[in-house]
Amino acid sequence: MSLPLRALGAGVLLGLLPALAAGAGQDLPRRARAAYDRALALEAAGDFSAALTLLWEAAGLAPRDPDIQRGLGDALERLGALDAAVDAYRRALAERPDDPRTSDRLILTLVKAGKGDEAVARARALVAARPDDPARHFTLGLALSEQHVDEALATFRRVLELSPRHALARYNLALVLKRSDRLQEAADELRRSLAIEPRAESHYSLGVVEWHLGRADPAVAALREALALQPGYADAHYTLGAILKEKRDWKGAAQALRRAIALRPDLWSAHYTLARVLELSGDAAAARARLAEAERLRGRAQLEHEALVWTSVGIERLDAGDPLRALDLFRRATATFDAYAPAHYQLGRALAALGEPDAARAAFARAYELNPSLVPPTRF
Repeated sequence: MSLPLRALGAGVLLGLLPALAAGAGQDLPRRARAAYDRALALEAAGDFSAALTLLWEAAGLAPRDPDIQRGLGDALERLGALDAAVDAYRRALAERPDDPRTSDRLILTLVKAGKGDEAVARARALVAARPDDPARHFTLGLALSEQHVDEALATFRRVLELSPRHALARYNLALVLKRSDRLQEAADELRRSLAIEPRAESHYSLGVVEWHLGRADPAVAALREALALQPGYADAHYTLGAILKEKRDWKGAAQALRRAIALRPDLWSAHYTLARVLELSGDAAAARARLAEAERLRGRAQLEHEALVWTSVGIERLDAGDPLRALDLFRRATATFDAYAPAHYQLGRALAALGEPDAARAAFARAYELNPSLVPPTRF
């Protein structure tokens, strides 16, 4: 589920008036860039919620900065707020129309958001303007992949005609073949891709395809190759554990699944599969505890996503100059999932805009308590 986040404008300034008053003499673009740079550092550290909050702030301070808008779009797309991400990419492209990376991100996010027709139309226009550019054909192939399988296959093959060593085109050709249940062809293309460029993702996909073909040993070998290249590949550890479970290698399965959980503690499906391994290996008590944890994490993930949606819609209203409505939406977010720090931070912004500094201070303090990266505005 995703909901739109509209263009940033006067409403943002209204919501930020207290903070702006505290630093009235400062240069807004410079402050925006400082928030953007800090957001990038937080993303690199894996603190995506705090990074998103700073990107929202930076976008309000510099709504016409294409780098900030693209960064905001990337953060929103990662968290599943697809319509909001689309709006951010559109704003970035409005300021820098010839940026191929932003154009590609917009096209691919449109596909994810269920707006495939617009995505394909944009990609076709890019190809028409430069028909011998393999990169543009590649983007068109990605846009076509979810809805026009035969044309996607033809487009990726056209990329390979123009650029025979385009490993990603061959990799994505394999993925489309896999979705079409042409598994042996997919495996062959993945091996060709790996001959050009040995990538962890290609080994992983080959492992999955081999598993679906019923060839467990080659699947395990491919996944181990993926992990040799990228030891922190949580999905590869998880899939390896699932296959070893089918092979009744309880010890190996548990080891792989525990590694996946160590890398991504919130991966509820790994907890669930580990619970099944423990049950099958005779450790019923540990299995029950692990199953309970899997259910807890699954519920938490659903609530956190719902809180993200309410928060995104609240920012839309705050940016439109309606802090009272935004306040209600932020409160829905915190009521849904109190541990979602960005909702408390945005609640503080809405309360500040409504002239309630004490309540705003409490909201900012709660956000900081949950995530110390969310430092309250100077005034608070």
